[in-house]
Amino acid sequence: MIKLYGHELSGNCHKVRLFLSLLNLEYEWIKVDLMKGEHKSPEFLSLNSFGQVPVLVDGDTTVVDAQAILVYLARCYGGDQWLPLDAVSLSQIVRWLSTTAGEVRQGPESARLYYLFNATSINIDRASQKAEFILTQLDQHLSDRQWLEFERPTIADVAVFPYVALSPDGKIALDPYPHIQQWIARIEQLPGYIPMVKL
Repeated sequence: MIKLYGHELSGNCHKVRLFLSLLNLEYEWIKVDLMKGEHKSPEFLSLNSFGQVPVLVDGDTTVVDAQAILVYLARCYGGDQWLPLDAVSLSQIVRWLSTTAGEVRQGPESARLYYLFNATSINIDRASQKAEFILTQLDQHLSDRQWLEFERPTIADVAVFPYVALSPDGKIALDPYPHIQQWIARIEQLPGYIPMVKL
């Protein structure tokens, strides 16, 4: 049985839960209470020395980092549909995984942390500017396609989706981005889609 350690309000945990559901995989959910500091406990640090969720345990294999977990699940259980291995296609997917960990994290994710979790160390003006940049780029990219790459959803879409869809939590309106809104609606219509837990 797959085990997933995480917190229900984490967008990074949600993307893994979403992908597990899209793949129709059973798993055990183990809550790590970030508010109580459980991610810094010796027990959890033995799973991920970075002290971050999510962590996936599949038999003898432990995988940390949301994007790495998506790659693992795609190759073990999803195949080429979700993560093709030819050089060009793979590079296109990895580009979006990098964007997720870079621009999306610095923009919408940081703005959400600032407003929802009082992360006052975040420069909210900078996060808002970065959010506007990446959302503008993403909306333009989606103006002539249904999905981020190819004619089907891949882990690129699953990786980018949560924090973009949660942009309003960071006081980032999605109204100016109609193509993003249509893309979000398409993801929400996928068989196995599960919504993010709300505060």
